[in-house]
Amino acid sequence: MGEGMCPTEEQQMRRPRRNHKAAFKAKVAVAAVKGEQTLAELAEKYDVHANQITQWKTQLLDGAMGVFLTPAERREVVGPSVKDMQAKIGQLALENDFLAGALGRIDGASANK
Repeated sequence: MGEGMCPTEEQQMRRPRRNHKAAFKAKVAVAAVKGEQTLAELAEKYDVHANQITQWKTQLLDGAMGVFLTPAERREVVGPSVKDMQAKIGQLALENDFLAGALGRIDGASANK
């Protein structure tokens, strides 16, 4: 460190990392969306940095659409199921093997060579 082994100002001011519960994040984000208080006021009220509030607000707004999705739309957003992907892989493997044979590589070699 330096003279006297005193911690620097930055080390004294740094506080341990805090993990906030989802309910707390939602409460702060909803307050930010309402806009009744400024970010600075919310940051002071909830003892959280304004940038963190902005991030939670963005996450809330990005995820808000998911509340109104039907089950079919949710599957669409998530993507194809594992079962669908495995079926597609099987289909493509069969097509590759067929084409390999059609090209005269019938001696047991696959299309991967």
